[in-house]
Amino acid sequence: MAATADILDVRAQFPVLEREGLVYLDSGATAQKPAVVIEAMDDFLRHHNASVHRGVYPLAVESTDLFEDARTRAATWLNAPVRGTVFTKNASEAINLVAYTWGLDNVKAGDTIVTTQMEHHSNVVSWQLLAQRVGAKLEYVPIDDEGKLRLDVLDELLTRGPKIVAVAHVSNVLGTINPVTEIVRRARAAGAVTLIDGTQAVPAMPVDVGAIDADFYVWTAHKAYGPTGLGILHGRPELLESMSPFIGGGHMISSVGEQESTWAEIPAKFEAGTSPIAEAVGMGAAVEWLDGLGMERVRAHELDLVAYAMERLAEIPGITIFGPPDAADRGAVISFGLDYAHPHDVAEIVARRGVCVRAGHHCAQPLMRRLGVGATTRASFAVHNDRGDVDELIAGLHDVHDIFGAD
Repeated sequence: MAATADILDVRAQFPVLEREGLVYLDSGATAQKPAVVIEAMDDFLRHHNASVHRGVYPLAVESTDLFEDARTRAATWLNAPVRGTVFTKNASEAINLVAYTWGLDNVKAGDTIVTTQMEHHSNVVSWQLLAQRVGAKLEYVPIDDEGKLRLDVLDELLTRGPKIVAVAHVSNVLGTINPVTEIVRRARAAGAVTLIDGTQAVPAMPVDVGAIDADFYVWTAHKAYGPTGLGILHGRPELLESMSPFIGGGHMISSVGEQESTWAEIPAKFEAGTSPIAEAVGMGAAVEWLDGLGMERVRAHELDLVAYAMERLAEIPGITIFGPPDAADRGAVISFGLDYAHPHDVAEIVARRGVCVRAGHHCAQPLMRRLGVGATTRASFAVHNDRGDVDELIAGLHDVHDIFGAD
């Protein structure tokens, strides 16, 4: 398909892929970085480095402009409000920010919090801690045998008047693309606030935060071809304005007295201390790069890879592929198990061919229990992968079968 051919040319833009024999299929954990991201951060540190929002000398003004331009790029790219775009350390911190600020102010003893059976631990443990602290009850929307959410159970839980519904846009294990716009609509009609974890969606498909209309949408730069150390929270500005600060310190204040302080305007109220400036610059470069590729083309390319991989995986004896059977219902993730080899053994053996896959519970232990396994092997795809990378994975899995599964 033409879209695939266009995007495959980007492989040469990833310096790490110059390593001979490297087949990187772990972008769901962290994406590799194109040269434009590395160069943007290098240029900032060499020529523009200064603390932001504090100095009036030219270097500080340049640094501040680059930092805030990155915020604007991220918000504009996803059709989110710039004022409501908060920089955090990672997506986990973004979810915790909501749980500890909005949550502690609004969730009380006896209230219900709703999440799902397919969530990453970041979107489970944060709510467990809140529920334990205030005496609320955490309820889960289950999945069906195809790895899709039971929306009928969601509707039943919504009749209980939950305070918040927290859902992954795309499962980091199953690849399931959840109907988040519809979930947000139903939750809002029931009076619930919504949080969407978009960490697996933003790098892989077009995302319109404004159209989804969630109260909070979170993602992380390092899965979207940017640097580690930077998460992004898009919040409804009026909600952010009503929330207490998460962390106290410099920059997030308007004035400090001996006994009390007043807070800066959003988003600064939630960005205490020295900001991840170089990381923001790198994220801004990644966003510009992805936008230049076109997210429709990114989606078409990765859908082609997932469909091809599912077709090839089916030829491996004793394999179980978890999640939706139709590639069109998936993001860029496939998890599977072999009935004769542990996922850690699978990952180690395919790595002998240079194939990098993830093995384990993927920070989703409740989901593993639902699937009836302790772990899975996961292949996750990116714009630099091609069908040849899938073929190398399949060759490695035949090696696994030769070692563990042969009669």
